[in-house]
Amino acid sequence: MFRHLGHTLIAIVSSTGVAIAAEHFPTRPVRMIIPFAPGGTTDLAGRVAGQHLSAYWKQTVVVDNRLGAGGNIAAELVAKATPDGYTLLFNTAAIFIAPSIYKRLPFDPIKDFIPVSKVGFSPAVVIVNPRVNANSISELVALAKAQPGKLNFGSAGTGVAAHLATELFKTMANVNIVHIPYKGGAPALTDLLGGQIQILFNALGTALPLAKSGKVKALAVTTAQRSPFAPNLPTVSESGVPRYEFSYWYALFAPAKTPISVVTQLNRDIVNVVALPATKAQLEFHGVTAASSSLSEFAAEVRGELRTWADVAKNAGIQPQ
Repeated sequence: MFRHLGHTLIAIVSSTGVAIAAEHFPTRPVRMIIPFAPGGTTDLAGRVAGQHLSAYWKQTVVVDNRLGAGGNIAAELVAKATPDGYTLLFNTAAIFIAPSIYKRLPFDPIKDFIPVSKVGFSPAVVIVNPRVNANSISELVALAKAQPGKLNFGSAGTGVAAHLATELFKTMANVNIVHIPYKGGAPALTDLLGGQIQILFNALGTALPLAKSGKVKALAVTTAQRSPFAPNLPTVSESGVPRYEFSYWYALFAPAKTPISVVTQLNRDIVNVVALPATKAQLEFHGVTAASSSLSEFAAEVRGELRTWADVAKNAGIQPQ
């Protein structure tokens, strides 16, 4: 009886300790792993989120950029971290594209992570070289159909989000345009400006200044609705390819087995922080629209992302390496 009572008391004390820990989370610095280089949109959005979470929690949020393998090094690091909420992953759809690109991954994007909340999203912009005889998506589709296999599009590499976004466009528009992969976005953009390639799905923050200066033609944004940053620019869907939609989204993930009490608090705090006018303004400065999500909404969305990109990669004939 005493042994049973002792075990019961230990269980009560342990569960109470977890509840107290969750109630006061965080009690020490939180580490936010970002898989991409400093200065890019993902990094900037993550730092804005980290800055405001730090002020909200009155605890330091340490941003740790871990580059390599298309984001897989950072994802593996978080997947294997202690599941207590003190190591988080700030990532994009890259984590759900990875299974279609790599044969062997050191993590499972569904089983090894808990999707906590989105922080924001931004559209890509379909840009073309000024010499391309198309001033709209419908004209670009007509041109591609008249010259199958003659137009090229670039990307920062096989399997990156912009590559698969363009492959999705090809499928939905029923056009044959050829993919030219580069080792990064900068050389792809350089070749677009020089006329070596004709089409690029580019980040809004880079594309709009180039379009305003006349160096490229911006045809449309890829999101379902027009962007508040470019309200006069139509969407791909409304200008030739109905129901097409793609966006770069930015979100926080926790390791699997993180206590649900901690995950719930993380979600609640992120939702509150993203709603702050200061957070919205800073994200908008970097071309990102603030947007949060509930745990159930985001969980359903990421499962859909995994299926979508698997289908796109299969249709594009991409073989996992």
